Amino acid sequence: MKNKSLLVIVILAIIINTTSAQEKFKPNWESLVKYETPEWFQDVKFGIFIHWGPTTVPAYGSSEWYGYHMWNEGQVDALGNPANEPSGDYKYHSENFGKPEDFGYTKFIPMFKAEKFDAKEWVDLFVEAGAKYVVPVGEHCDGFAMYDSKVTRWKSTTMGPKKDIVGSIFKEAKKHGLKVGMSSHFAYGWHWWTYKDKFESMNPDLEDFYGKKHDRWEPASKEFVKHWYKRSMDMMTQYKPDLFWFDLGFSEPAYEEYRKKFIANYYNQGLKEKQEVVLNYKNIKWKPVKDGAAVLDIESGKLDRIRQEPWQTDMSLGGWRWGYTNDYQMRKASAYINDLIDIVSKNGCLLLNVAPNKHGVIPEDQQAILKEIGAWLKVNGEGIYKTRPFTVFGQGPTNAVMKLHGNMHDKGFTPNDVRYTKNGQTVYAFIMKQEKGRTSFSFDALGFEDRVLNDAIKEVSIMGYNGKIKWIQKKDELVVEIPTDLKVNNAIGFKIELVPAPSDILKTK
Repeated sequence: MKNKSLLVIVILAIIINTTSAQEKFKPNWESLVKYETPEWFQDVKFGIFIHWGPTTVPAYGSSEWYGYHMWNEGQVDALGNPANEPSGDYKYHSENFGKPEDFGYTKFIPMFKAEKFDAKEWVDLFVEAGAKYVVPVGEHCDGFAMYDSKVTRWKSTTMGPKKDIVGSIFKEAKKHGLKVGMSSHFAYGWHWWTYKDKFESMNPDLEDFYGKKHDRWEPASKEFVKHWYKRSMDMMTQYKPDLFWFDLGFSEPAYEEYRKKFIANYYNQGLKEKQEVVLNYKNIKWKPVKDGAAVLDIESGKLDRIRQEPWQTDMSLGGWRWGYTNDYQMRKASAYINDLIDIVSKNGCLLLNVAPNKHGVIPEDQQAILKEIGAWLKVNGEGIYKTRPFTVFGQGPTNAVMKLHGNMHDKGFTPNDVRYTKNGQTVYAFIMKQEKGRTSFSFDALGFEDRVLNDAIKEVSIMGYNGKIKWIQKKDELVVEIPTDLKVNNAIGFKIELVPAPSDILKTK
């Protein structure tokens, strides 16, 4: 009898301990700040974001914000400021589809067929680009679910493409060992629609799409917040993403209670599934998350210093435009490569957005840029993946504008700009821009009397270059040769191998 009682006690103890382990996080900041960013996120460095949905049918103007602006006859802009005339999207819509009262947003959904969508082709491209994680939009502010939602009928599995877009991408990505994430922008959907009697947004039969009429600039109602929470939980429990990315609506004070609930549930699901997860949030107007409780994301912006906690930039190939438009414009591949290096040198990751068209095709010009990034990473990736910041992030006259959308104002790097990373006993130094005719370069942080570098230099080489190069370590700099036969189109990556030894001996090669 005693043995049976002891057995029961042991079993109960195991159950209690298991439950306790699985319910580690509680919906309060004191508990959530105990979260630790997983190593995998600090290692991957480069991911692909995918903005895609019904707005690729008009493919015009404000892109993924088309559904917001198409109704604007001249009342408010995206920030709630009065507008003097109809928006460009309103004019385009009226001329090409009819006035919004005659052709509402939901009419785009059956036109969004995605008949050429091939998840395998997409993921193969992302792998070639060197991406280590992929994040398709689960649902944008319009609320059209690109997954098999159990909460809304407005979804890609029964309308438009009639495919589980997110599920298909996840399946292919996992075959390649990529981490998978999904994004939710739906919280800002509260501010999205214009309500006038003549618009379909007032049609009772479409209330489950547009929501109930309200003042778009008042705080989200409790009912709407609960609906957002239910949809987010559906995405989380069905798809179990490694990463969950939230747009700015998530940061608003109205979501505070359910924001904490969701984060706790997501982290606890990760514990239960033995899955290390990451949650991204934006810090725009409010500070929605206590430091350390999740991973900061800066939209189209970078930092001007090394951040102790890992962080991320989400940036679009199309600059201000995230969804596909017929006049989608991009920079050169070298600009995105330099952004990646700069971000990684400061302990960040780059989530670079692509914009497929309405047919489900990633246009060739976008593919070309991704392939060029991938070719560079194939040679220089060891200086990016799994690295950590060096003691200093770099040298030279150029630094980031540290704010939201700060990257839009970048003037580019100069031939005197350098960024550093480190992995164990190896330092990587990237010259961000080549200068024609230059035959040598000085790395200011790598002199043998500098306190920055505590170890001696064993060898210096250029990644992707088979020949030996000359180098000399002086008191306050490392001077390296740039071979005249070096053929590199983008940033030049130097590999500096160290040995633990006194650094007060002049070393030459």
